[in-house]
Amino acid sequence: MQINSAKELNVYKKAYSLAMQIFEVSKSFPKEERYALTDKVRRSSRSVCLNLRESWSKRRYEAHFISKLTDCDGENSETNSSIDFAYDCGYISNEEHNYFTGQTIEIGKMLGSMIKNTYPFLTHKK
Repeated sequence: MQINSAKELNVYKKAYSLAMQIFEVSKSFPKEERYALTDKVRRSSRSVCLNLRESWSKRRYEAHFISKLTDCDGENSETNSSIDFAYDCGYISNEEHNYFTGQTIEIGKMLGSMIKNTYPFLTHKK
């Protein structure tokens, strides 16, 4: 099966879904967090998808592709840390924390797999 867009990648779909779920749950964060944690967790979770789209457009060059995937992984890690802060501040439940962190771990594994095995995604095979 040929993948024509980053949107077709399972990791993209999972990251997009997580970003939307985080957006919904972060609506209930306190007003004083609007320009701090709320903004940060929304931006980092969305950035995973945005960087995936950018990496997809750079898959002609393996080094650029890996660089952008590494950026995705970094944003995913930031999201994970922000979720920890949200939990420790009492903004999300233990169940939400476990679910969200589990999703970031799974996304990280998927990104790691892509970084280690770029060949199937590159447009110019060696």
